[in-house]
Amino acid sequence: MTAAANIAIGLVALLHAYFMVLEMFLWDQPLGRRIFKLTPEFAAASVRLAVNLGLYNGFLAAGLLWGLAMGAAGLQVKVFFLSCVVVAGLFGGVTLSRLMLFVQAIPGIIALALLLES
Repeated sequence: MTAAANIAIGLVALLHAYFMVLEMFLWDQPLGRRIFKLTPEFAAASVRLAVNLGLYNGFLAAGLLWGLAMGAAGLQVKVFFLSCVVVAGLFGGVTLSRLMLFVQAIPGIIALALLLES
């Protein structure tokens, strides 16, 4: 079960690295505008906010990778950062878009459950 938990955590980390790239570098580019369904005007006006959001997602990815790199000693680190992912996904699902529940909260919940089962 530990291998499954670590794979799930790695996937959640990759998701957040992807979110970071989208928000920090592609927000006002055609791909980013298409993914987030943004007008060019809104994307240009909100790019500074998006870069900030991307930085937070980068911190989540880095924390999860740090926990993985620590091996068994990183249990608390992994639990903390997965909990942050879940809370952010739930909050975003309630306040922003239900899609956040599926792309952030549920993968985090699955990874956390696998981790706590191992």
